[in-house]
Amino acid sequence: MMGPFLCLWTATFFVMSQECPEPCTCVEKKYGRQLAECAYRDLQGVPTGLPSNVTTLTLSANKITSLQQSSFLEVTQVQSLWLAHNEICAIEEGTFARLLHLKNIDLSNNQLADFPWGDLYNLSTLQLLKMNNNQLVKLPWEAFHTLKDLRSLWINDNKFTTIAQGTFDAMSSLSQLQIYNNPFNCTCRLLWLKSWAENTLISIPKRDSISCAAPESLRGVPLGRIPDLQCTPPSVQLTCHPNLDNTVLYDGLTLMLHCSVTGSPQPEIRWEIQTPIQGTEINGPNVERDKNDLSTGGSKHSAERFLVYGNGTLVIPHLSKHEEGTYTCLATNEVGTRKVSVNVALANSENPAEDLLRNNLATSKLGAKHCNKEAQANSSQAGEKLVIIYRVPAGMGSSDGGTLLESRLWACMFCLVVFLYC
Repeated sequence: MMGPFLCLWTATFFVMSQECPEPCTCVEKKYGRQLAECAYRDLQGVPTGLPSNVTTLTLSANKITSLQQSSFLEVTQVQSLWLAHNEICAIEEGTFARLLHLKNIDLSNNQLADFPWGDLYNLSTLQLLKMNNNQLVKLPWEAFHTLKDLRSLWINDNKFTTIAQGTFDAMSSLSQLQIYNNPFNCTCRLLWLKSWAENTLISIPKRDSISCAAPESLRGVPLGRIPDLQCTPPSVQLTCHPNLDNTVLYDGLTLMLHCSVTGSPQPEIRWEIQTPIQGTEINGPNVERDKNDLSTGGSKHSAERFLVYGNGTLVIPHLSKHEEGTYTCLATNEVGTRKVSVNVALANSENPAEDLLRNNLATSKLGAKHCNKEAQANSSQAGEKLVIIYRVPAGMGSSDGGTLLESRLWACMFCLVVFLYC
């Protein structure tokens, strides 16, 4: 009576053994699960021919150097993927994106300098992620935003110099976080991590090994022991010249916009210019010159439409219809960004405010007559837009339809506050 059953069992075992690649050992588990054991086999790549019902795939301690999109197409039901102690230095984008059932992945002790972070977006069931002992440098702040079930994250012993605020916020199930032995740059950008680590209930081992590699004055100091840094977001004040009513302006009007900023660390300034023809961005000064020489309007640089100096001043050497538009000064440091804008317009009518309204600019009540606008660090608005209108009296327009201010102009300036949301 045992003969038929023995034959059936032998046939089943033979089929199962045929489905398992020769370098690996496949073991049937309960409930249809299957383990594919391929560790310590000197493999240089993921073997093909794996059973489709594999839920645990062990590829640790091999000589695998890279992973491709096709590496795991045969095992899309896999729940645990062990890849530690290989030589992996490259992972193609999309390699893990189809492994929707993945709960555990171990990529520790490899040579990864980069990772396709977007692949984690689909791995919403992930519970364990080990990426420690690699060469990873950049960690996008949104990398873990879909991993609400993740319980343990190991990113220690990498090359991370900073971690963006909010990186761990979405992982509501996280109970263990290992981030020690990274060369952190302990500036204002990382100060949030000190406070967060002191107040979180998440287990963070080896806190004294979460230390600073820079700046030099803090080298070797544990993050939790660094002194409070003086960190303040930028505040911005924008002034312009000429900025008074009834000012006589001559041929080739020069308009100067000065962006004065404060903050700690010292903010960097950049200008964004949007004219009807094109948008321009100027990062830092494009003129090397003594700021005391600005009143000349940059005569040596008259061919340039926009001149930006090291003290934050932007000069428009020849204001014309081509230079109408929005001029935005942005100040950025490690704590935040603030910006203030001015709209510069040339009007030919007797009522330039009506011209501006006809151009569908959202305006509010009249403000001061001086071009002086400030965006404070604690302002509820990220910045405000100041509108400056230079009126060209009737009969005094330029010969080419207003492209150059070739005749004498009377400045008529209206400051209209327009809220500009970031």
